[in-house]
Amino acid sequence: MKKIEVKELKDNMFETISKEWMLVTAGTKDKFNTMTANWGGIGFLWNKPVAFIFIRPERYTFDFIEQNDYLTLSFLGEEHKDVHKICGSKSGRDIDKVKATGLQPLFTENGSITFEQARLTFECKKLYADMIKPEDFIDQSIIDRWYGEAHGGFHKMYVVEIVNVLEAIS
Repeated sequence: MKKIEVKELKDNMFETISKEWMLVTAGTKDKFNTMTANWGGIGFLWNKPVAFIFIRPERYTFDFIEQNDYLTLSFLGEEHKDVHKICGSKSGRDIDKVKATGLQPLFTENGSITFEQARLTFECKKLYADMIKPEDFIDQSIIDRWYGEAHGGFHKMYVVEIVNVLEAIS
């Protein structure tokens, strides 16, 4: 993978995140977990390029994010939906997702984890986090639609600085 500048990105990130999905990965070379996500975005905040993601505390990856300063957002391309299905429906508590999917881990200089199959990776440093709170919703219908017994608990939102953008070498 080669490093590029954020300003060199060609993706429409609305399309990339919502349709292609991403793997959120955190941990160390010795122990990490990854999960599929498609709730988040990128922007500019505090004079930094940032991403924001939402993770439910009951997810196994949540503890890895909490315990580490860095995480990655890896985009594999729509041809890897089979990987996303496993990483989005199975828990790393129960299976080895790398083995089950054939993902090939790569480690950055900062010790973050991405995968050989990734066409694009954001290596990110945590800046801010807060729990989504039911009392702060202006549109209460969102709670009924996305939370509760049928869906799970409230997410924690993370704002992360994009410290490196890595692109697959064509």
